[in-house]
Amino acid sequence: MPPTLVNVRFAWWFCAILCAAAPARAQIEMGGGRIDVVFEAKETGVPQDMLLAWIKTAARAVTDYYGRYPVRRLVVRIESIDGDAIESGKTFGTREGGLIKVAVGRSTTAAHFARDWLMTHEMVHLAFPDVPERHHWIEEGIATYVEPIARARRGGLSAEQLWAEMVRDLPQGLPEAGDRGLDFTPTWGRIYWGGALFCLLADVEIHRRTANAKGLKDALRGILAAGGSINADWDLERTLAAGDEATGVPVLQELYARMRAAPHPVDLEEMWRKLGIERRGRSVALKDDAPWAAVRRAIVPLP
Repeated sequence: MPPTLVNVRFAWWFCAILCAAAPARAQIEMGGGRIDVVFEAKETGVPQDMLLAWIKTAARAVTDYYGRYPVRRLVVRIESIDGDAIESGKTFGTREGGLIKVAVGRSTTAAHFARDWLMTHEMVHLAFPDVPERHHWIEEGIATYVEPIARARRGGLSAEQLWAEMVRDLPQGLPEAGDRGLDFTPTWGRIYWGGALFCLLADVEIHRRTANAKGLKDALRGILAAGGSINADWDLERTLAAGDEATGVPVLQELYARMRAAPHPVDLEEMWRKLGIERRGRSVALKDDAPWAAVRRAIVPLP
């Protein structure tokens, strides 16, 4: 056999092996950023169009909240697992932007994708700098607090659903006996929901001090605009100062001084009353005649 024919056949065989082993890819452009989606398994079980629509929905919510996509380039790696599940989300900073790894069940339904919060949660992480480990509560707290608000702003859930979930879950972030403040109490409840409680208090106070001209959204946009995305290493003081500069009021720094090393109890029932959030079993009713009803509406405006 002529050498050239041997070489051609070898090249074809080698390419076939590589192509079969290489994961499938897709690309999404969103808010000035590029999202490269990598399917680690050739057979995902779920139609790839459905997976891409789920990622786009989360990306649109985050873009709307921050005014742009948080990083120029993101890689999303999809691992296929058994069952109807979306789990194991992890987000990392990279030199080019960010990386999100997530596992998706081969039997995941369209209804499950529609109510999913995890992809939006992980994308919110992209919009905040990497701070020292003792401040992990603010990274997870922001992602926990902003995620449902970002989805509600796009119509992904109603304001009643959002506030009902807040009323149900935020008590998990309240200090318990022996609490030493957010920087020194690394329990699950204080990291996720204590951080989210910090965000709610900050959001309400920024709105009140600025007559609803600004909110936590503006502080977080300011941090991002100053270069504080996931691939930046910042100390928390610099981060909070950038947020306060964006709103014109020192709420983040003042609240941190109160909550960093002390329990700082919060009367959530009084907060719900002032915001006009009335419990009704597992749901809530929203009252527009409450003292801070305008603040509540500004935090979660109708889409």
